[in-house]
Amino acid sequence: MLREFRLPDVGEGLTEAEIVKWHVAIGDSVKVNQTIVEIETAKAVVELPCPFEGTVSSLMAAEGQTVDVGSPIIAVKTGEDEDVPVTGGLAEDLVPPPPSGQAPEQEKRQPVLVGYGVKASSTRRRPRKGSAATPAPVSPAAPGAAPAAVRNGGPSAVPAVAPGAAAASVTQAPATQAPATRAVGVLAKPPVRKLAKDLGVDLAALTGTGPQGSITRADVEAAVGAAAVPAAAPSRAAGAVREERIPVRGVRKATAQAMVASAFTAPHVTEFLQIDVTETMEAVRRLRQLPEFAEVRVSPLLLVAKALLTAVRRHPMANATWTDEEIVVKHYVNLGVAAATERGLIVPNVKDADAMSLPELARALAELTERARAGRCQPAELTGGTITITNVGVFGVDAGTPILNPGEVAILAFGQIRDMPWVVDGQIAVRKVTTLALSFDHRVIDGELGSRVLRDVGSMLEDPLRMLAWS
Repeated sequence: MLREFRLPDVGEGLTEAEIVKWHVAIGDSVKVNQTIVEIETAKAVVELPCPFEGTVSSLMAAEGQTVDVGSPIIAVKTGEDEDVPVTGGLAEDLVPPPPSGQAPEQEKRQPVLVGYGVKASSTRRRPRKGSAATPAPVSPAAPGAAPAAVRNGGPSAVPAVAPGAAAASVTQAPATQAPATRAVGVLAKPPVRKLAKDLGVDLAALTGTGPQGSITRADVEAAVGAAAVPAAAPSRAAGAVREERIPVRGVRKATAQAMVASAFTAPHVTEFLQIDVTETMEAVRRLRQLPEFAEVRVSPLLLVAKALLTAVRRHPMANATWTDEEIVVKHYVNLGVAAATERGLIVPNVKDADAMSLPELARALAELTERARAGRCQPAELTGGTITITNVGVFGVDAGTPILNPGEVAILAFGQIRDMPWVVDGQIAVRKVTTLALSFDHRVIDGELGSRVLRDVGSMLEDPLRMLAWS
């Protein structure tokens, strides 16, 4: 029998996800819990296992396509109990012909063998990778004509028909007639087609440089640049792109929505503190020599994290959540670490970081950062944070005004460490100096409390022994 696997909610409140990469193809055998597809949610890239064992009969969503939760994405033939005809391909390939004498309505959705909900007006066969010929769309305008052509000559023998054309033009066209020049007859992924549509580029007029002659994003951008740049302009190379349009989706879309919600709901206040971290850098050097840290890279961020955890223990209100009815003070710390990835900014967190020893915290931070950069963080690691650190120093920046992670009331920015003149015992000396910036929600943390938290963190980084005294 044919069984569908519908896109699940892999996170809290997930509504949609983008198909990143299929790990199986039509005709492949799959086992239970075998990874079949990678999807990108608003928080991370997640691998989905197959719940069935059998043979892949159709892939119902293309790479790059955004799919709603609950929509079928793959069909698997799991036995011989039921003789189900399987043609393979996307859901669009499985639309049965309309009944004789009944013309399909423009917006009426037709049942399909796999899934339900394909519009009659959008019925078409997608080009597949590696296919020798690209099939043209079949017009459903005339009852009975298109199905006859399919039965007699196969899908690849049916020429493209312009909307509103007579049915006779389908049945009378020679089987060897080349398809009409249309974008659907060109090999291109859905994001590339969307880009071409937005930029007004005719895909049929381009020569593809991708696999099997497919049109790539670079081909579309080159066409735009060639059309937009005058031939006589000596200051710009031919084919240079003047504009680029990047779809807002996935992690970037979720980050944008969260930042707007945070910035315009919580009254932000940011305080700055410049400190001498020469002793912290010496402590980092000595920690690297200890056997407990032999297999993990120790960085100044480790001691910054430990200092913040200690400050939170001394000032619990910095580790809270504001609601309209109450302030929820949390006596555990899920420490978030902002990470810049290729897909955008994400903030995974270390669960119960306050209960960890220093070596355990070092390993947890290193593993979390590695997974974040590789886009392999699990949804659970991206939710439930209570306070956050952002290390802007790795970009050569001294300080900033970080925006609160939604649901939290404080975030600490850690700037670059550099040599600067500093007064030590009345004498000017060259010291290791950095700048800390603490943003907080003024509904929960007033100026005095925010200053105390920031000052405590700074004091422990100036003299790491204070962490022992205050822990």
